[in-house]
Amino acid sequence: MWPKKGLYRVARSHRQLELPVTLCNLGVGATFGESVLHDLPRDSTVVTKTTCELLRVEQQDFRLIWEKNKELMTDIITNCKLKNGVSSVVSAAQTKRPLSPDHPNPALPITESPSPTMFRMGWALRTLLVSDTSSCLKDRKVSGKLVRKCAPGTELVEWLINLSPIVHTRVQAAGMWQALLEEGVLVHVNKEQPFKDKCFLYRFRVDEDGSSGGPPTTDDINSANDHIREALSGLLHRGPDATLRMILRKPSHERTQEELELVFEELLHIAALSHLSTSIKRELASIIVFESHPAAGTVLFNQGDEGRSWYILLKGSVDVVIHGKGTVATLKEGDDFGKLALINDAPRYTVMSGTPQKMLEHLLETRLGGQVGPNDPFLDDFLLTHIVFLPVHMLVDELANHYHSDLENEGDGSPSVEDREYLLTCKRRVVQFVHKWVVAVRNVVFDDPVAVDFIEELASEVEADPELQEEASVMHHVLSQIARYQEDRNMHNGQKWKLPPNGQPICLFSGNPSATRTLIRPDDDIIFRVYCADHTYCTLRFPIAATAEMIKACASDKLQLNRAADDLYLVEVKSNGERSVFKDNDVSVPTALSLNGRLFVSPKDHLDAMTPLPEQETATEGLDIDIEVLSTKELAFHMTLFDWDLFWAVHEYELLYHTFGRHHFGKITANLDVFIRRFNEIQYWVVTEIVHTASLSKRVSLLRKFIKLAAYCKEYQNLNAFFAIVMGLSNNAVSRLTQTWDKIPSKFRKIFTEFEALIDPSRNHRAYRMFVGKLQPPLIPFMPLLLKDMTFAHEGNKTSLDGLVNFEKMHMMAQTMRTIRFCRSRHLVLDPPSPKSEGEVRSYISCFRTIDNQRVLSAMSHKLEPSRRT
Repeated sequence: MWPKKGLYRVARSHRQLELPVTLCNLGVGATFGESVLHDLPRDSTVVTKTTCELLRVEQQDFRLIWEKNKELMTDIITNCKLKNGVSSVVSAAQTKRPLSPDHPNPALPITESPSPTMFRMGWALRTLLVSDTSSCLKDRKVSGKLVRKCAPGTELVEWLINLSPIVHTRVQAAGMWQALLEEGVLVHVNKEQPFKDKCFLYRFRVDEDGSSGGPPTTDDINSANDHIREALSGLLHRGPDATLRMILRKPSHERTQEELELVFEELLHIAALSHLSTSIKRELASIIVFESHPAAGTVLFNQGDEGRSWYILLKGSVDVVIHGKGTVATLKEGDDFGKLALINDAPRYTVMSGTPQKMLEHLLETRLGGQVGPNDPFLDDFLLTHIVFLPVHMLVDELANHYHSDLENEGDGSPSVEDREYLLTCKRRVVQFVHKWVVAVRNVVFDDPVAVDFIEELASEVEADPELQEEASVMHHVLSQIARYQEDRNMHNGQKWKLPPNGQPICLFSGNPSATRTLIRPDDDIIFRVYCADHTYCTLRFPIAATAEMIKACASDKLQLNRAADDLYLVEVKSNGERSVFKDNDVSVPTALSLNGRLFVSPKDHLDAMTPLPEQETATEGLDIDIEVLSTKELAFHMTLFDWDLFWAVHEYELLYHTFGRHHFGKITANLDVFIRRFNEIQYWVVTEIVHTASLSKRVSLLRKFIKLAAYCKEYQNLNAFFAIVMGLSNNAVSRLTQTWDKIPSKFRKIFTEFEALIDPSRNHRAYRMFVGKLQPPLIPFMPLLLKDMTFAHEGNKTSLDGLVNFEKMHMMAQTMRTIRFCRSRHLVLDPPSPKSEGEVRSYISCFRTIDNQRVLSAMSHKLEPSRRT
């Protein structure tokens, strides 16, 4: 079962007059329950903790899918107890029951009193409909009876589209009306239909029960007009979920192909189903149903009931309680409860936890040599995350021990045939592991002297063994990759980067600033300034991998602070005055600065005396070019090429370093730092350019250009820049410029509304995730969301459980890291637009002028368009 919304409380039934004891709380995405295939009794009672919305799969439907995919699922069922003993603690409702037993159509929701917000939305729409003499809301005869103020669904949809440019498709409009119908604000005249864009008649509930009152007054109409923009935005946001619930309430055979596709797309973004194959998800789309429980304390099932259903929480939470033990879990939004392991198409079973050594041993024995299919994530998860729990020097020691099995040193005679075959198998698997390690991790392995020494020694031993000639060829290929990497590194040896004093992005110290960037390596030098409280400074040159302690010591000596090192801080002072202290073992410090931040060295007792430099409140330097003369498509094209080079340089491991902290690994995150900085640079460039434009007509023209630029970036699949531009336009310093926005053509306002909907953060950026899930590489993803996913997985899950590595956490992190790999799995090849000023554009986009102080930006905005006083 899968809970999708809501929390449930699970409690044992009363036995021997003992009260139930809560063991744990289960939230969205958690699992609980027994097998839905074997009619096992529930081992606990599940009770809603809050209002809950769920998806449900019935046993009889589940059996059909299971039988159809039996070959795929046999291994999982055989081994499912390994996982269920840990994570499956609760099951769910056991009988298929209508959502509204008194309702003539179970596809319709239970209509109770609407919320004040939805009532107000419905009031505003009805007021405008009634006041419009040409509107579709009229008295009509239905089966010989007069029905007051009703309208066909098709005409209501058309009226809503014509009412506002933010509603631009019939599907959106129908979803908005369905949201009102779901709350009981709108009703079908015969109470038989959900909202459909067809000739079914609907009316407002107040017209049905006679509580509408008289005709709207002028004040009512004015109030409705004032409220309608907010109302439509709220309804637009609620519409997709209302449509989905409507579909899921319908019997399977009544769902259209379009509706099944919509449900399938939703299932793609449910974490509890992430390991299911596409074909299984498509089959689930036809049988999964919606269930709602508006009240907390509702018992979903009692301990001892037969388990006949499987759930996903869409909204809310549940408690799982076992008699005599208390709460064992809390499930929340996104969690499932039931027997997920039974249809999980991961081969064999999922490794949940273990010691690093045992996990490696298990991996070598079961995941190499072609024993499993290509969809098994365990090996790749291990390769992408082992540095968290098994550093390289420990990993190579374990691999060496496995290669030189103890059998080689046992006894005085030669090993038996069986033993010899076992020894060869061990060696082959180590070689296979090393090859896959190099392919997955690349230059991080090549940059590690311990790893390179081990690989070279292993290659020599393999080559000397006549029974390992095929493996010798593999190791020769690995050595060739190392040689090519080292040759390239030597070619760029001694690169110098600079962090200019005016806050410009990090760039090469010499050469064309718009040239293709190269990888920033730990031993590259960077030149930067360090200030003290009186704003005097010294210029330093250090390797990127230098620690904050080294920088602090050198700067304090040059600035003659005469303080012991342990009495000093190395600190960033941001343009808004905020201070951030670096740890002594932090690395890649200069690249980690914010857009207009500066490095200071300060005695600990003088930290409060650190103030921003005057120039930190002004714009960073950029080329003085009128953006209006540059081709928008050419801007987007060269921005995408530039951003792709930055993205290409980011290694997946940098996400781990960033999430756990660079100081834990002693590794740089410079390439990731620069890419994140680029996002902020684009975002604040948009705001800066607009608030710097005094002419209203030029601001209007600039707004249009930025909307077009966002559209081209989206077309080029540069989603990082797309988000940055749209977020810049949504910045309060820009969005408050009503005089400017009012002069934007409706076409552009409509496009921008679509863009805002795509970057909407609700439901964990559901709109963006669904959009990007349909794209093919190459693409530049929205990096801040990937970092958010990494942080969520890290902070929400312990790295070790009872001394064992929590490998479920490692899998979640590896999933995010694989996203980066997928986005770059094809090279970027774009058809260039007709060049108009290519050199000028390339120089311009490499260094935008920006102000990142929100207070300054807001002040400039208010100067352009002062707030209206009432």
